[in-house]
Amino acid sequence: METQAVLKGVRLSAQKGRLAADLVRGQPVERALNILSFSPKKSSAIVKKVLESAIANAEHNDGADIDELKVKRIHVEKAGSLRRFRARAKGRGAKIEKQTCHIYVTVGN
Repeated sequence: METQAVLKGVRLSAQKGRLAADLVRGQPVERALNILSFSPKKSSAIVKKVLESAIANAEHNDGADIDELKVKRIHVEKAGSLRRFRARAKGRGAKIEKQTCHIYVTVGN
């Protein structure tokens, strides 16, 4: 039995999100939460919240035993960018793209 949680449009680049996702892929959920709690990266706090949501979904919707759950799949995809402009010399502007991403977490036995 597999249960999924999704977070879309989070203000984080996909590349940085994948660093945290790679740490916990295939781990038991208790160990994965422990790893993410002590990781200093911003992305680890966001991925931890999605993982906790997936665990809660598995417990509430499917009646799964939390102690037996593992992180089956976790992936981070690039989403749309927020486009901003910064003022430059002689009336010009420089484009700034603020990246966003989607985070998908699947837990199961």
